[in-house]
This record gives sequence, structure tokens and C-alpha cells, in this order.
Amino acid sequence: MRCLTVVLITLIALPVFAKSFDRPIPQAQSATAEFWFALGSIAMIAALVLVQRLVARK
Repeated sequence: MRCLTVVLITLIALPVFAKSFDRPIPQAQSATAEFWFALGSIAMIAALVLVQRLVARK
């Protein structure tokens, strides 16, 4: 019983020894990422325009 008590107290005290959380530092986007984001944005706008024209005909 004594061993069980020591184990339980040890398990309860483990969060005290936990490392503190370090927030991640945001990194700047690369030129490649900006290019693909711009291309995706243009494609999305083009798709929205096409859908709007398709719906407006009916």
C-alpha cells in the first residue's frame, strides 16, 4: 500500500516538472508560397465569375 501511495504522489507531481510552452515564432512566407497563393486567388476569382455568369443566364 505504501508503494502505491508513493507511485500516485509521483504521478500527480509530474506536471510540476513539465517544460513551459514556447510559442512558435511565425516565419515570413517565401516567394514561391506567395506566387502559388496569388495563382490560387486568381483561379478562385475566375471560378466565381464563371459561376456568376452561368447562374445569371437562367
